[in-house]
Amino acid sequence: MNKNLKNWVDITSGVNVLKCMRCGKCSATCPSYDEMEYHPHQFVYMVEKGNIEPLLNSKSLYKCLTCFACVERCPRGVEPAKVVEAVRLTAVRQQGNNHLIPDMIPDMLDEDLPQQAIVTAFRKYTK
Repeated sequence: MNKNLKNWVDITSGVNVLKCMRCGKCSATCPSYDEMEYHPHQFVYMVEKGNIEPLLNSKSLYKCLTCFACVERCPRGVEPAKVVEAVRLTAVRQQGNNHLIPDMIPDMLDEDLPQQAIVTAFRKYTK
């Protein structure tokens, strides 16, 4: 367990992961559930235990839509999306882990893509 990494994620997310009772309601409401290797309740539990390295290397980080459905559903106010976002930020800040560069954007654009998606993509996938 890397305590510095766990502390960084705890501070960045602002979430008390100890409040989670692992009911799974957050995961049950997640629209990306089928696409994710680790589900919202698993992110929270793994951060609680300090097992963050597998999360940093997981494609699940980039499958989360940050729609906050999990936050709305949580009976304890744990806010799993903020945990995922903090782990994602940690991964992005590590050298060489950017998944989107500006030159890729023109090929991804179409008339149905909202501009907010582009702004969100840059926030999530660039330093």
